[in-house]
Amino acid sequence: MSARSKRRRSSFEVEALSERGLTEKQQRILFAVGTVIAVLVGGFGLTAIVSTLGVSQPPAEQGTQADSIGLLHPDEYQAWVSPKLFTPIADRRADAAPLRAEEVFGVKTLTSGKLTLKLAARRLDGACAPVMWGGDVLAKLAGAGCTQAVRGLYLSADRRYIAQYTLFNMASSKAADAFVQEMSTLYRGGGWVRPLESKAASFVPDGYTEASGHAMGHYAGFVWVGRADGQEPAPKDDFVSLILGVRGAEKAIYRRVAAVTGPAAPPAK
Repeated sequence: MSARSKRRRSSFEVEALSERGLTEKQQRILFAVGTVIAVLVGGFGLTAIVSTLGVSQPPAEQGTQADSIGLLHPDEYQAWVSPKLFTPIADRRADAAPLRAEEVFGVKTLTSGKLTLKLAARRLDGACAPVMWGGDVLAKLAGAGCTQAVRGLYLSADRRYIAQYTLFNMASSKAADAFVQEMSTLYRGGGWVRPLESKAASFVPDGYTEASGHAMGHYAGFVWVGRADGQEPAPKDDFVSLILGVRGAEKAIYRRVAAVTGPAAPPAK
């Protein structure tokens, strides 16, 4: 191939634009104008110009795996609706006091069998949207009347496991039930809880994790666990104890039920 031929192939001709009927001259004008506008308005100009010439951009996928690129979500998920035990706090009006981080994550060490979990980080957010990612999930969350989200991140004493517990303050038991159940279809690509950042512990990108959602009256709690190295659980890994351990944070909700119902009546003589 001659040097001249090589130079001709390095022109502004783009196959995708040629297929849409744009001549090489039109393509040169397009790129020249687009470059100037991109400099002026931060890169948006070229997209707008291409659109006006009939060269369409593929629509962004909503609520699909495309949303989850680079964002963590569990590999397995189970949902549980609210038991009757939490009926006294089925409506937030009966339990109006806002959550506090120290109320849910005041205990720095949780134990379950031989497993010990140590609190690595905790955070209370006065809004729920910043705690989750995914357009579909955020749309569901907006309709649930969520006002608060509190997260706690744990690392096992042997540094083998990592676990995060997230508690959402919803408007009602109906909203909490619906949300944990809807996550059964949304967790893989539609959205999930954002992990807390900590120097002590973090979920491994693309590592294996498991999760579950638990409605408790007008609260929705999400358990998220995995091995610290991101590997799938081996026969000796006790994820059951891990899940039960991190759910120790739910004692705060049981205390709220007791606050509404009052102390138990003494046994009859």
